[in-house]
Amino acid sequence: MPRQKRQQSVPSTRTSPEGDVQAFVQQVRQTPTVRKPGEVGRLIFAIDATASREPTWDQATHLQAEMFQETKTLGGLQIQLAYYRGFGEFEATEWYVDADKLTRRMTGVSCLAGRTQIAKVLRHARDEAKRQKVNAVVFVGDCMEEDVDELGQLAGELGLLGVPCFLFHEGRDPVARRAFEQIAKLTGGACCSFDSGAAQQLRELLSAVAVFAAGGRRALADYSARRGGMVKLLAHQMK
Repeated sequence: MPRQKRQQSVPSTRTSPEGDVQAFVQQVRQTPTVRKPGEVGRLIFAIDATASREPTWDQATHLQAEMFQETKTLGGLQIQLAYYRGFGEFEATEWYVDADKLTRRMTGVSCLAGRTQIAKVLRHARDEAKRQKVNAVVFVGDCMEEDVDELGQLAGELGLLGVPCFLFHEGRDPVARRAFEQIAKLTGGACCSFDSGAAQQLRELLSAVAVFAAGGRRALADYSARRGGMVKLLAHQMK
């Protein structure tokens, strides 16, 4: 059984969805982006594809496609899909610059019952970042069944590499929530609720992360002028 002692000693900072958004805005405002001229941003989009996520899998597929579309005018964004499911199955695709190809790859994946493998996601992101700069990791999941200390160690390594993790938590599992918050803190990212009832808000925030990874603060400011909403608030607070 995974150790829970350390995890339970850390109080949750669970807030309302509005509080989540404000915290997200604040964290992105503080996240640096250092990129060489002409360098294309790279983002890992990681998803829990175990059975409990099946009801929202289609929604996640549409959201990642929209993330891709929003970055085309910036010279594009390379996105890699990573997911886990079943009995120890973990898969990371090639790096895509074509939204349609990535969408087709993702729609070919089905959910399968199994335990979480978040450590594999973090370890993979760390190894990728050591080979070539990774600007951000987005993770969508609903539970955590692993050693939180191991996850913290891996998250710390990502933080040292300058790879912020933006975690979107579906549901109300307090164990997962605390773990996701700690990963976000250690990497310099943010944790926000994944609520199908606030799909538009989530879409805006995910697209903002993608634009931020592809073009930095200036690109996000230009994007906010076109889209408004939560993205406009995000860009305003980053000035």
